[in-house]
Amino acid sequence: MKKSTLDLPGLLASLDPGAGLAQRHLWLIHLAEWIRAAEPSVEGAVQRVKQIVEAFEADPEALARLRRWSQTLMETVDITALLADFGFAPRTAMASEVAERLRYKLLPSTPETEDASELFMLVFPERFDARWLHALDSQLMARITTLLTPQQLEEGVSFWERNLLDAITYCAGQILSTGFAPELRLRMSEQAREEKPFHALIHDVENLRVEVMLPLRTTDRRDAAAAQLRERLEACRAAVSSVYSYVEAEGISVGLIFRLRQVRARILRIRRLLDCLLAEDRAYETSELLSNLVAVGIERRSVRALMSTNSSLLAAKVAERSAETGEHYITRDGSEYRKMVAKAAGGGLVMAFTTLAKFALYALGLSVFWSGLAAGFNYAISFVLIQMLHFTVATKQPAMTAPAMAAKLKDIQSDGSIQEFVDEVAHLVRSQVAAILGNVLIVFPGALLLSLGYAYLVGHQALSTPHARQVLDSLSLLGPSVLFAAFTGVLLFVSSLIAGGAENWFVLRNIDSVIRYNPRITRFLGTGRADRWASFLRKNVSSLASNISLGFMLGLVPAFAAFFGLGLEVRHVTLSTGQIGVAVASLGWEVLHDDLLWWAVAMLPFNAALNVGVSFYLAFRVALRAHNVSGVDRSRIYKAIRQRFWRRPLSFFWP
Repeated sequence: MKKSTLDLPGLLASLDPGAGLAQRHLWLIHLAEWIRAAEPSVEGAVQRVKQIVEAFEADPEALARLRRWSQTLMETVDITALLADFGFAPRTAMASEVAERLRYKLLPSTPETEDASELFMLVFPERFDARWLHALDSQLMARITTLLTPQQLEEGVSFWERNLLDAITYCAGQILSTGFAPELRLRMSEQAREEKPFHALIHDVENLRVEVMLPLRTTDRRDAAAAQLRERLEACRAAVSSVYSYVEAEGISVGLIFRLRQVRARILRIRRLLDCLLAEDRAYETSELLSNLVAVGIERRSVRALMSTNSSLLAAKVAERSAETGEHYITRDGSEYRKMVAKAAGGGLVMAFTTLAKFALYALGLSVFWSGLAAGFNYAISFVLIQMLHFTVATKQPAMTAPAMAAKLKDIQSDGSIQEFVDEVAHLVRSQVAAILGNVLIVFPGALLLSLGYAYLVGHQALSTPHARQVLDSLSLLGPSVLFAAFTGVLLFVSSLIAGGAENWFVLRNIDSVIRYNPRITRFLGTGRADRWASFLRKNVSSLASNISLGFMLGLVPAFAAFFGLGLEVRHVTLSTGQIGVAVASLGWEVLHDDLLWWAVAMLPFNAALNVGVSFYLAFRVALRAHNVSGVDRSRIYKAIRQRFWRRPLSFFWP
């Protein structure tokens, strides 16, 4: 929309209460633009508001036109809807709400509207508007109110009071309907269900309405009714909050989060409306309300804010469940360290077979997609087999251990707690070193021996000489492998999110109980087998989801990237080491004198560091946000870690 170039006299002259709907609203939009000015400042905006007020006070004819214009505005648009519903999403599905917010961004609204919310967003589209509205003092707001005050209603209640009451009633009705929703009511605490705070909410609102609208009302009875309503709202808030104790143990959904946040926000809105209705300094509270509505409107249009708000609790559950798993991947003494090496060695042996199977599938000459799908099945089966055999793959650990480390940051206050955290960092790094060494030191000789055995049995090498050299060249430090290794770290992180989300969905839907007790399932499996399957899946659903998703991402992401001509590959350190072993077996010992081999070997430490580092960093950031960790003096932590490294460097590698 083109900005107005009118000055203050021009704005006063252009005010026409008899103009069409769009023109009347455009005048208000242009007025707000003039207040903001080209270079906005809060002080300047407040001064321009004073100029407007003084201009209308000094011009009776213009003031009369302003009051007719204001009266027409109040009769045309529904102020109640603005006060009660502005900023609240009408949709419970987040996907549809995202689509609606994208529409706001891509398709501007028209001033030719009777929707007060639409008009409000057109008049106050910027965060700056909230700042200057907040800066309006009580005296100035009182003068503005005097300029715009419509006639009194029959009951003696002002137009503004009536709309505030209607807005409170509307909000209370929305809270009531949400509080009676089955998905919330069934998850409330037993005490909340017994107290039934939502049942009497509308009754308390009507009591307040009667006390406010009575011609001979007294402030003590009105205040008592307001206090009762506030107490009822607090009880409703407590009932809603009790749902969170349920989801801590049983999981959560985006839809449930949406409802919880909506009802809590509406309770806050009623409190703000009550402040505006009952406050002695009503002018000040009105400016506060308008400022808040502007801020709410900005959030209402933000896709980023929606995603952030509705994903925070879900991220917390993902992080929390990953943290529980991550604790098992941190070794703290020599015995646990040796067990980790042994588990990683077993994982390396399985990955040696996986590597050989990868080249066997390549020899089939499948198309890019089917080759990627076959590779995905190969990786997924291998990862699941490693899980079933209680082995481990090093690169899968960081995304699981990061939430466990982030949770420990919440309790860091003293020097002693910082040292304990540094101990945990040393334990974590040591565990990763053990796992990586266990994988790499076994997968290389394993893949080498398997390739030699294959050549002995079938009479030719697993890879042709050109193909083997191509494999080594693709793994070289001199090529783009560094970027590919970092990208693989992202996939490792994504698989941890999928794992946490899958477990959250599993417990939210009570799938283990379904498998254990559903008559159709028990008839098919038998009672004993159904119980065993339920227990197995409840214990392993997170790991299964992580392993299967990671396997298919490692296989299919390069295939999809190739479709778009991106040339994106994955570089998993254990698989890369196995590929080097197969290539060495195919080329013979002469390859030891070839720089191509040693550049590929030189890439392995970087491959491991990037796989581990990127996945850990991303998971750690999500976990910090999910656990609301803030105020931590990171410089003290970094200093303590550096001091530990200089004094006891071996503690990061050996128990």
